[in-house]
Amino acid sequence: MSFETENKEYKRELSDKLENSVIAFLNTGGGQIHIGVSDDGTVYGIDNIDATVRAFTDRVKNNISPSALGLFSIAVREDAGNKYFIVTIAGGTEKPYFYNKYGRTPKGTFMRVGVQNIPMPQDMIDEMYMRRLPNTLANVISPRQTLTFRQLKIYYEEAGYTIGENFLQNLDFYLPDGKFNYLAYLMADNNGTSIKVARFKGDDPSPVEKDEFGTCCLIKATYSVLNRLDFYNQTAVEFTYPKRIDTRLLDPVALREAALNAIIHNDYINGAYPLFSVYDDRIEILSTGGLPRDLSTEEFFKGRSQPRYRELIRIFANLDLGEQLGSGMKKILKAYNPDNYEISKNFVIAKFPYNEHALALLNEGHEKGHEKGHERFIGLSKNILGLVSADPKISIGKIATTLNETTKAIRHNLDKLKSEGLLIRHGGARGGHWEVVEK
Repeated sequence: MSFETENKEYKRELSDKLENSVIAFLNTGGGQIHIGVSDDGTVYGIDNIDATVRAFTDRVKNNISPSALGLFSIAVREDAGNKYFIVTIAGGTEKPYFYNKYGRTPKGTFMRVGVQNIPMPQDMIDEMYMRRLPNTLANVISPRQTLTFRQLKIYYEEAGYTIGENFLQNLDFYLPDGKFNYLAYLMADNNGTSIKVARFKGDDPSPVEKDEFGTCCLIKATYSVLNRLDFYNQTAVEFTYPKRIDTRLLDPVALREAALNAIIHNDYINGAYPLFSVYDDRIEILSTGGLPRDLSTEEFFKGRSQPRYRELIRIFANLDLGEQLGSGMKKILKAYNPDNYEISKNFVIAKFPYNEHALALLNEGHEKGHEKGHERFIGLSKNILGLVSADPKISIGKIATTLNETTKAIRHNLDKLKSEGLLIRHGGARGGHWEVVEK
């Protein structure tokens, strides 16, 4: 007498749960199904063995995805005149396998635990599926199928490429059925991408400025992000005889490479996008998805190239926005050390502190600018107060002409004088007059 095991199952006939058993073996380490054999190992046989074998093959072929053809073999056996057959199933290479009727859900996806075929939890299904497609956007369907690529074609033409009839095919923008894939979606003129660059003041968690670059070709969004970061990466200027010294808040090469890394290696399939946060003393760059599969933290800092999406990096490399040799990280580590990175399962965060000397020079310049502005306000205010004291009915236009200032500047100073209680306006523009408050 023989009994079922973790990798062996008996079935008296082709039951309605046949697919569950095949799927469970495909999703684990493989196994055998003996058809025509009872649970205790007794061989009862199959009356029409050939028809039953064909029925088994048709059900596996038509009811299970991805295709399991080539992953099982069938051997007909006979015991005491009773014919039965053994199906040997290999562990699949495109896990998770599932019942077409129920899709990639616990109701249609099974795994082998002991002698049972149990539903696979949804989080395990999702993780297994993502591991099956770690380095490709080409196998995921685009959320939209009406796509245009005018922006991308312009970038390629500017880079010296000739745009032919097979441009989109050569970039692997299509699924086997002719539909656009997710790579095409990211490169389309209109899509749902959203890369944010936010500026914060002090410890306030609410940004004082927020720019969103997206809903366009990812290449265009990338250039917009790089330009915005370059704007925030201010230059401090020193004039020391006999030369001028320019110092940036951040190393511009390292900043550019880190931004490109975040955009190129971000996990777009999950619908998350890079985030760039600008603070008073640093810039933080966040990309989602953690490190690419099979890339360790040590290998990451050594500059080993393991792109998450090879099709994506190919386009960036074509347009001189990225390369495949891993030199980007080497450039970053010339200016910053690995301690500036936080790496987890789901995120990679680069935190680059500003150059302290450059920051001090810029802050000093701002303070001097405020001092000059205050001095200018005091001087202009004295002149305005002198004019309105001499002529309480003087118009704003005449004040501006007399002091050789713009009316906008005069209105600004008048508003400040009124807010500080030094000046009162009685009546409107016609018939009204000013009153200087003595303090």
